[in-house]
Amino acid sequence: MHKYTRVRGKKKSTSKKVFTIFIIILSIVLIASLIRLYIRTDVNKINEDLKVEKTSQTVQATEKSDRAIEDVIEEVNYSVVGISKIQNIGSSIFAKDGIEKLGLGTGIIASSNGYIITNKHVSGDKYSSCYVTLENGNTYDATVVWADATLDLSIVKINLGGLQAVKLGDSNSVKAGQTVYAVGNPIGYEFERTVTSGIISAKARTLKFNENGTDVLMTDLIQTDATINPGNSGGPLINTNGEVIGINTLKIDTAEGIGFAVPVNVVKPIIEKYSTTGNFDEPTIGISGYDKDIIPYIDKTLKLDSGIYIENVTAQSPAENSGLKSGDIILKIDDKAINTMNDIKEYIYTKNPGDVIKVEYRRGNIPYVVNLTLGKR
Repeated sequence: MHKYTRVRGKKKSTSKKVFTIFIIILSIVLIASLIRLYIRTDVNKINEDLKVEKTSQTVQATEKSDRAIEDVIEEVNYSVVGISKIQNIGSSIFAKDGIEKLGLGTGIIASSNGYIITNKHVSGDKYSSCYVTLENGNTYDATVVWADATLDLSIVKINLGGLQAVKLGDSNSVKAGQTVYAVGNPIGYEFERTVTSGIISAKARTLKFNENGTDVLMTDLIQTDATINPGNSGGPLINTNGEVIGINTLKIDTAEGIGFAVPVNVVKPIIEKYSTTGNFDEPTIGISGYDKDIIPYIDKTLKLDSGIYIENVTAQSPAENSGLKSGDIILKIDDKAINTMNDIKEYIYTKNPGDVIKVEYRRGNIPYVVNLTLGKR
């Protein structure tokens, strides 16, 4: 009797335990399902909120970008000037060959104390005079303080302070496909500060053309499809930040959408010296030379992968005094790789006459290193 009772009591206890465990497991499963459903709903809500926020930010960024470009152009326009060789230009648009006869072009205020960058073919030679018309319509006498025909660049000076200067960018960092804007005075002042847009089509272009019966070579040019007309000469080619990366110089008349600008880096050290000291003593090595892109125009049998081929050494120049000869190939200056004549100018313009530079060059297959004291042009 006792044994039977004990056995029944044990089975009953076991059944209760099994039931209890079942209830616990079922409760855990239900709670887990509810938690999972809650988390999924919350995550979906977060994702939707993030999507809405991202979309809103994208719209705001686009609107901000659009507004920024408009503001950028407006700001740059204050620094764009007109340049003419005569004071009273009259109705230039109706004058036959008005651009050439009147010497109309564009310039860029590069310093607040009156130094302006333009093309040499717009302003004229060093020490010549021209006239600068500011954004407010006032015209001032100007003097050409520096000019380089090989670069087609010049700097003119007006005696006026407090001017709004442009930001000079880094032309070495430009890339093909980059959005750019050209600003200038095409076909005269009636259309002053016309803005055109495009992209960088290519870098380091070399052009050979005939001007007044003389063959001219221009190197290291920035090519763009932004519309450039004759009156745009000397105007800025800017990036989306409003920084000047090039000085518009010419276009190909026989094709559409092929214009060129001189990289701004070559003139930046000159502007820096003029704006801070009021003077620039141009240092020189005393050579003329060709890079690998020009060599095919000169000698198709000569192979040049890098460096500058020295075509001529000026008598009694720093180059001659240091032993450099025609046919040598300059590879580096002060450990800086040299591949264009612009590279040489850009670097030595940061120096002064009398400074010593280290020149690495090759004569045949033999490398040489020489210290050279810069002269004054």
